[in-house]
Amino acid sequence: MHPLLLIGLIAAAVIALIIRRLRGEPLTARELFGAPLILIAIGGYSVVKLPVFTPTDGVWLGAGAVAGLGFGALRGLTIRLFTREGVLWQRYTGWTFGVWVLSFAGNFGLGHLAVACGMHADARPMPLSIGVSLLGEALVIGKRALDSGVPFAPSERISYGARRS
Repeated sequence: MHPLLLIGLIAAAVIALIIRRLRGEPLTARELFGAPLILIAIGGYSVVKLPVFTPTDGVWLGAGAVAGLGFGALRGLTIRLFTREGVLWQRYTGWTFGVWVLSFAGNFGLGHLAVACGMHADARPMPLSIGVSLLGEALVIGKRALDSGVPFAPSERISYGARRS
């Protein structure tokens, strides 16, 4: 698949995820952890397929992962969890969106610094960066969800809002 097409598809998926969560949606474990794990797998595959991966690449990739987890965890603290129809729902807040912007700016800056210090630009794929950030968010949301005592929503799509008999 052409790299620009892959980037476009990932960007569209992340934008769709943000829009859905700004409106509010049922919190399912599959959706919470599915997207981050898929993006990490795609990004990890890109790293494994690199012709050259240096120790400098590894150090900066690790630094980016720590930053991504941190930004994601911070974002996870800003998400509103609430109960609807007996299950957990989540909704992004204005603060969440602000942390997304801060996260993109921070990762952009870190990426440029890393390349300036000798990291190969291809050694830090966008899917991996976004996936690690979403994993940080998912870990915090998952912990908050478990601490709430309210069950996750079922993974299969059901019609919320329609009355069930």
